[in-house]
Amino acid sequence: MPQPHETPQAAPAPTGRGAPARVLVVDDDPTVAEVVAGYLERAGHVVDRAADGPAALGLAAAHWPDLVVLDLMLPGMDGLDVCRRLRRQGAVPVIMLTARGDEDDRILGLEVGADDYVTKPFSPRELVLRVESVLRRARPAPPDRPLAAAGLSADPAARRAAKDGVELALTIREFDLLAFFLRNPGRVYGREQLMREVWGWEFGDLSTVTVHVRRLRGKIEDDPAAPRLIQTVWGVGYRFETPAAREGRADA
Repeated sequence: MPQPHETPQAAPAPTGRGAPARVLVVDDDPTVAEVVAGYLERAGHVVDRAADGPAALGLAAAHWPDLVVLDLMLPGMDGLDVCRRLRRQGAVPVIMLTARGDEDDRILGLEVGADDYVTKPFSPRELVLRVESVLRRARPAPPDRPLAAAGLSADPAARRAAKDGVELALTIREFDLLAFFLRNPGRVYGREQLMREVWGWEFGDLSTVTVHVRRLRGKIEDDPAAPRLIQTVWGVGYRFETPAAREGRADA
């Protein structure tokens, strides 16, 4: 649950990021939902609330959200199933809330497409900052040149990516990770560096990076079990390999 000594009035003020976002908060605990909604509204967002999966899907169908804060443990339809169904409708960012400390549960949330997770008990202020971070990444970036290498292309302005001309269904973080690799071929990046550069965080659970790399490989590699593009450099991190980068190293 949120920390009891904090109140919505202490939430960060709006940061001048443009039009307010519509955030769907899904939690069957009315106290948690009220506190989270209060903080998000104080930060300038429009908030819809649902106490279970069917209600959340109904609200999303009526007013498609810009982001969903989704509890993992819901009655009946759990948060993982809700996330899967939302993903089938569109690429909405999802931040998962979980009271479980087990790493497998956190990874499950990331595997079904959650962009981030927060473990209960949590600070509502931290949650608002996580929401702001994900929303910043989801909004169109300043104009940037299209990127292309090794049969892959990414248009940062349109946030669309393709492999061999076929559009890829990427989550927000997967797109950001692919665009980062396309901008920086041939260089090795550790998970801590990727978390800073792609997620914008100075600290966090590094398994988030691992899971997103695995998901991205599943969408861009011909054989994800033997990746040719995103290569693991053992003990160091990951390198995005392209023919041009390989030739550059050979000529060095």
